[in-house]
Amino acid sequence: MFINYLKKKLFKEGGVFSKDWFWILIILVFSILASRTLIQKGYFPMHDDLQMMRQLELEKCFKDMQIPCRWVPDMGYGFGFPLFNFYPPLPYLIGEVFRVVGFDYTDTAKALFSLSFLASGVAMYYFAKEIFSKKSAKLGRVAAMVSSVFYIWAPYHALDVYVRGAMNEDWAMVFFPLILWTSYRLIKDDEKLGKWFLGLAFSWAGLLLSHNPMVLIFTPIFALWCLILILRGKRWKKFLTLIKVGALIVGLVAFFTIPAILEQKYVQIGSLTSGYYEYIAHFATANQLLFSRFWGYGASVWGPIDGMAFPVGQFHWIISLIVLGYIAYRYFKHKKIDEVDIFLILLILAGWFATFMAHSRSTFIWKNIDIISMLQFPWRFLAVPTFAFSFSAGALVIIASKFKRVLPYFVELLIIGLVAWNWNFFKVERFGPVTDMEKLSGEAWRLQQTAGIYDYLPNTAEMAPQAQRKYLAEVMLGEASIGNEKEGTNWASFSINVASESSEVRVGILKFPTWKAYIDGKEVEVYVPETELWGRLYINVPNGGHEVNLKLVNTPVRTISNIVSLMTIILLLAYLLIHKLYPQRVIKLH
Repeated sequence: MFINYLKKKLFKEGGVFSKDWFWILIILVFSILASRTLIQKGYFPMHDDLQMMRQLELEKCFKDMQIPCRWVPDMGYGFGFPLFNFYPPLPYLIGEVFRVVGFDYTDTAKALFSLSFLASGVAMYYFAKEIFSKKSAKLGRVAAMVSSVFYIWAPYHALDVYVRGAMNEDWAMVFFPLILWTSYRLIKDDEKLGKWFLGLAFSWAGLLLSHNPMVLIFTPIFALWCLILILRGKRWKKFLTLIKVGALIVGLVAFFTIPAILEQKYVQIGSLTSGYYEYIAHFATANQLLFSRFWGYGASVWGPIDGMAFPVGQFHWIISLIVLGYIAYRYFKHKKIDEVDIFLILLILAGWFATFMAHSRSTFIWKNIDIISMLQFPWRFLAVPTFAFSFSAGALVIIASKFKRVLPYFVELLIIGLVAWNWNFFKVERFGPVTDMEKLSGEAWRLQQTAGIYDYLPNTAEMAPQAQRKYLAEVMLGEASIGNEKEGTNWASFSINVASESSEVRVGILKFPTWKAYIDGKEVEVYVPETELWGRLYINVPNGGHEVNLKLVNTPVRTISNIVSLMTIILLLAYLLIHKLYPQRVIKLH
């Protein structure tokens, strides 16, 4: 019935096929199919099984008014951890919306994964519609829908969600099409640039607050994209516009990005690129990338015996070559190439180069460009062909449009074939009847407390803690009794009665700038003695009864960064309000 309706209406102006909501509804159906097993009750195993813990810690920060959240108290074996000083918070900020309306932590994590499918599909739809409508006004939406479904149903998307549990990386892919779409309109349009100016700024802010490695991977593609648009249209003034957008982006994300960069010296980031996380151990073979149908839920290991799969997707890479070949054929036959062809060439070649970067033959590049070692896993580059080749799938609709009689059948068979081919990738390995209480207590809680302990371990520690914290404060020297212990996300307090002349007290918090201690309201020195291997902070308390308070105070870098972001938001809101009230009296952003 759908084919007949499509055949009847596809080449007619107006009607439901000219409405975006109709195609978004189709995308919604395919995103639900992709997340079908997440709807079940319970929880599922994943590599990065910290989604509930991160959500819990961010929520504790909010309740404690530690905004923005930087220090989380329960991780690092319970000794605390500067997680969100370095780890992008955006997915968990979105997760708080689900928490507010009553979702438990297990359902919040699953809802975030499910929503990422829909969000990436919708983002791809609007980007692809913008581009393919230049080729065919009638078929632009159909082509965009195909690109969207291909994006949702790409194997790497399934890998991120169902195997790795890579929440942040999965959400980062939502912003690839949004960034290219908004930058395209910003550079091409001469009117209403404020909308696209802000759209590009918020899209880049979304990526920067989602996943640091994806920023590194995507930035060169964005730079080439903008350069081509500016050169082709000779819109030299747009360079200045992009610089202004960049300034707004910096202001929006300053609270996170600036401390994340400048305060790396306070943590042991060497562990992020050594041992298991060294890139040399995680290249994929050509068979794994292009031909293998293996799918597993195990680990990435040295050699071709990985327990997880790294497929670009047979439908995806084959279609990319068909589209590239067709563009080459048309060029040699007609000596003609248009803007859409150039975009397709750029993205398809970027996709294939990224695929090459996931293969060991690219080792010489990895060795000569040190910064990309921060990606840890070469197969992370598969996010690029996932995006690029999914976009190119929409071009196949335009290419096949000359065969009007069979085009509706072709579109439907193409999508059904893709979904059927990748169906078994989009499911959890197994489900368990896990509740919040079970996940956040006992052995499961202990495992989450210790997971990732070396990611951002403060460099005051010679080694990571080897056991869960038992006490907030312990008397190490002298005679004293401790009571009335209280603790929040970035503060702690206790009462102490010292019977000896003085007492050395060890506090069960890892020392990190700038934890400060106060005895009866007066600041005292905090230190880590040479014998302290775990990096816990110590204080000396004099004779008598005292109230001890500890507080994580912002460094100058964090304070300035917070002010920059706050002022940026206030000024932006003021600009928008004035622009709405007095549209003729404000200076245009561009």
